[in-house]
Amino acid sequence: MTGDPGFARLSAALACALRAAGAPEGFSPGLERPRDPSHGDWASNAALVLAGRLEQPPRKLAERICELLDASAAGLDAVEVAGPGFLNFRLADDSIWPRLDGILEADRGWGRSPATPPLRINVEFVSANPTGPLHVAHGRGAALGDAVASLLEWVGHEVTREFYVNDAGRQIQLLAESVEARHEEMAGRPAAVPEGGYHGEYVRGVAAAIRDAAGAESLASLSPEDRLTRFQSEAVRLLREEQAEDLSRFGVEMDVFYSEQSLYDSGAIGRLLERLEARGLTYREDGATWLRTSDLGDEKDRVLIKSDGSFTYFLPDLAYHLDKARRGFDVAIDVWGADHQGHEKRMLAALRGLSYPDLLQVLIIQLVTIMRDGKEVRMSKRAGRFVTLGELVDETGPDVARYFFLMRRAEVHLNFDLDLALDTSEANPVYKIQYAHARMCSVFRKAGLDPADVPVGGGVPEGFGTPAERDVALAILRLPEIIAAAAESRAPHVVCAYLEETAGSVNAWYHQGNLDPGLRILADVPERSARIVLARAVQITLRNGLRALGLSAPETLSREPAVAVGPQP
Repeated sequence: MTGDPGFARLSAALACALRAAGAPEGFSPGLERPRDPSHGDWASNAALVLAGRLEQPPRKLAERICELLDASAAGLDAVEVAGPGFLNFRLADDSIWPRLDGILEADRGWGRSPATPPLRINVEFVSANPTGPLHVAHGRGAALGDAVASLLEWVGHEVTREFYVNDAGRQIQLLAESVEARHEEMAGRPAAVPEGGYHGEYVRGVAAAIRDAAGAESLASLSPEDRLTRFQSEAVRLLREEQAEDLSRFGVEMDVFYSEQSLYDSGAIGRLLERLEARGLTYREDGATWLRTSDLGDEKDRVLIKSDGSFTYFLPDLAYHLDKARRGFDVAIDVWGADHQGHEKRMLAALRGLSYPDLLQVLIIQLVTIMRDGKEVRMSKRAGRFVTLGELVDETGPDVARYFFLMRRAEVHLNFDLDLALDTSEANPVYKIQYAHARMCSVFRKAGLDPADVPVGGGVPEGFGTPAERDVALAILRLPEIIAAAAESRAPHVVCAYLEETAGSVNAWYHQGNLDPGLRILADVPERSARIVLARAVQITLRNGLRALGLSAPETLSREPAVAVGPQP
């Protein structure tokens, strides 16, 4: 489905022709973009699909559909039958050029569309334990979650970005004990980090910050229990603040930081257990409390409370998701790491049992390997065991890091090529897109035009549009369709691929003026005004596409590659 009015016009006319050819009621014609642009602007396999039902040879049926199709109503310049019965369509110029005015009129709203119906959606991502700095895998989750949230907003949904703070449990106790050990070391007293504790240099920094803020004497006056409690609360606060700062530098601003501890303090977990018991979904065995998830689609039952009385991760996480429903969210989208893949099935099963079968959607991200000179970058000086997100952003900048995390499907392992990320030429895909945007901005500067003042509705000269210009126009008219598809499939990489392809078409159009001065955007020819309108539509499309992914659209770039230098525009 697409919001492209040219698509809607063609689809309606084709549906009419198909009905006249004998298609059954409700048959919907499939339309797609041909891989080879020389085949046309749209293609359909409707004749191939229908041939068996109508007992006709596919090619003969396709020819009949061509005869029945009202090309004028469809906005077509040409339609032809190809191969065994494919239908290829080429749009008429009056289906393309007048629609550029709509881009200029929409401006910052170009690419947006209304949701039917609009939903309240919670997107939870990152959700790292507050026990250390964010690492690059957290960065991939941050980029994905923020971009998915943005795309959903672009198609009309109300979105809340949420970080679930795992500030309860044994890992928090280990953090406190690790900070205490470093504090004791700094005071010249022997101490050891507990087994399973945290060893990175950042722990020493946390201990020093707590000591400096509270004062060594004040800490020494506390009982051992109170001092450990102080280390725990202050360490969680400091590390959570650092994580929020790292995310902000990465361009991610959370709406909600939700504390796991609040679930215990509010009694939500106790109420959940009562609810599960009332529905007959729990039972006791071997001293543990189990949930009957095998009755709800899971492969086996799952433990909620262990025989020692401690909760599994499953129980508070289920209570947390019920609270999302209580807060009025229609959909909860969670971005989880690959190590949580097994948790998805049990959560979906439990929510079905609690009458929330459609609440949760899970996006799984695979791991990230940072590569330099063809070799894995294994260690951070500060964190000890991993490369931090902050270090990566310091080296590449937020735009490059975000784009590289987004340009591949989340469910596949990502090799993050630092050498390519640091390349400021068009070989770097994000710079390729940003350069294309900056070039359009340079056109307006050289013309002495404020882009907002480019006139709408000026029309185009007869016969306007080189093949390169036509390719650009067709590409930019697709932005609403692309954003809608990416939002629906929770797949920002679809927008990345579109922007790279569009930037390639734009750059080819721009550079054709270096070969023929009459084709320059600002050449003193009758086509000048139409080309300026096209340049403005391109600039709007690239800017909005970048911003839909949470990326900047700079109007100037100081280090353009050699290919950008030339007499254009």
